[in-house]
Amino acid sequence: MGLAQEIKKEGIMLVNKPVGVTSHDIVDVVRKKLSMKTVGHAGTLDPLAEGLLIILVGKATKLFASFASFDKEYIGILKLGEITTTGDSQGPVVKQGDYRDIPRERIDEAFSKFSGEIDQIPPMVSALRVKGRRLYSLARKGITIERKPRKITIHALTIRTIDLPFIEFYVHCSKGTYVRKLAEDIGEALGCGAHMTKIKRVSIGPFKLENAVSLDAIDEKHLQSFARTSQV
Repeated sequence: MGLAQEIKKEGIMLVNKPVGVTSHDIVDVVRKKLSMKTVGHAGTLDPLAEGLLIILVGKATKLFASFASFDKEYIGILKLGEITTTGDSQGPVVKQGDYRDIPRERIDEAFSKFSGEIDQIPPMVSALRVKGRRLYSLARKGITIERKPRKITIHALTIRTIDLPFIEFYVHCSKGTYVRKLAEDIGEALGCGAHMTKIKRVSIGPFKLENAVSLDAIDEKHLQSFARTSQV
């Protein structure tokens, strides 16, 4: 492989991750299609989640910290009346609550509580490390440990549609925000519980989902130059 070809294979690629695959699966696809080993991603999306995933190639993998600091935007759908072990529809329901008589005003009030700088307790099903162990690895063993709340910022949180028990919403949030936990906290505020049924990431900092390529379209031509991305 010539030097010119090596230099060309550096930069980032915006990928529209579908539901049902892991972020690591996308990395593997890029490695194979670009014949590169040095490939990573700038922020995990779980299998349930879809949307914008930034792939780092070559020397761009050193830019991970820069991307991690960006705000993010999501479109999500939560379901009232059910609490699951995972905070989403992939986990079994462990508790149910009645949502049928909750008026729109109470829903609006509950959403308004989660605006600006707030404290959020990371969920057990997260990749956060506590004493060197991933929380999700403990959760899989049925172990729950105390987690300290962390400061996050919700820049915008708006309701898009309501078709009970489902509420579709948009959120613009700081790094470190767990959308699943946000849904659970809204459900708790309403007294009926809630979990996520859909999560779509639509932006990471200045990078938008509308500019991302599909999994089938991943190709070297979609790499953005390293020189450009090194300015983030």
